[in-house]
Amino acid sequence: MNTRALVALAALTLATGCHKQAASTNGLTRITLQTDWYPQPEMGGFYAAQQEGLYKAAGLDVTIAPGGPFIVADQQVATGAAQFAMGSSDRVLVANSQGLPLVAVAATMQQDPQALMVHAESPVHTFADLNGHAIAAKSGSTWLQYLTHRYNLNVRETPATFSISNFLHDPDYIQQIFVTSEPFFVQQQHVAARTMLISATGYQPYRVFFTSRDYMAAHPDIVAKFVKASLQGWHDYLANPAPTNALLQKLNPGMNPDLMTYSINTLKSQHFLETDIAPLGHFDAARWDTMYHQLLDLKVITTPFDPKQAYTLQFAP
Repeated sequence: MNTRALVALAALTLATGCHKQAASTNGLTRITLQTDWYPQPEMGGFYAAQQEGLYKAAGLDVTIAPGGPFIVADQQVATGAAQFAMGSSDRVLVANSQGLPLVAVAATMQQDPQALMVHAESPVHTFADLNGHAIAAKSGSTWLQYLTHRYNLNVRETPATFSISNFLHDPDYIQQIFVTSEPFFVQQQHVAARTMLISATGYQPYRVFFTSRDYMAAHPDIVAKFVKASLQGWHDYLANPAPTNALLQKLNPGMNPDLMTYSINTLKSQHFLETDIAPLGHFDAARWDTMYHQLLDLKVITTPFDPKQAYTLQFAP
């Protein structure tokens, strides 16, 4: 389906379905959270909240639906297939500009761990050095448009493979990664690599979880309960990740204990989840406004709108 058809379908679904009372079972309100990838520590707080019964204690029956490279989370929420989903603040803003009325309710990460990975001996030491190189990235990545615009780059984009295989065999290979994941596998193969965080360039989206504006308007109590229980799950997961890591490994056998330890230590040491001035879940209106204007400048957003409609400060600390 093309974008216009998807937007029309989303609008129709929202108009006909989202004001209905949330379905309940055994006195619990059914909720589906669509994640942005397979089960892993980067979403551990949600699994901890489910595992500990925090959602159930809040009156919620939560299903966590695994994501993947072909799952489009914003469409899942816009069409009512899920009530909440994980994503990024730039994507939520772009979705709003395309007619999908999504609203971010809290941050899962204060900074995005997306980065570029190069070999240790690569001549690329700064983002300006990327000029003339090929970069393996997910198609349509807005951060790549930002980099080419800011640094006046002429780069060749190649499809992301979601693997390190090409990197291991090509000393000139440059790829998009999460610093919480791929560097671990490269180290295991005894290959020296360097990473460059995209957020260091001034392009700083939040990692978020979001719902639709209609669902939030119709069920603010449910949204509040879900946010509160989820953030408590994150607090508990960071304090004692072992029980939830055992669950994550069962759900996703690729999550071996050493990888999960690496991911959690990276999340903590680089302050991706919280900082001294920004607790778990926190949003800053100025950062949302900056991101909105960056997307306007890139012409990723072509129809101006009030960026405040893409997020709320009602539920996050």
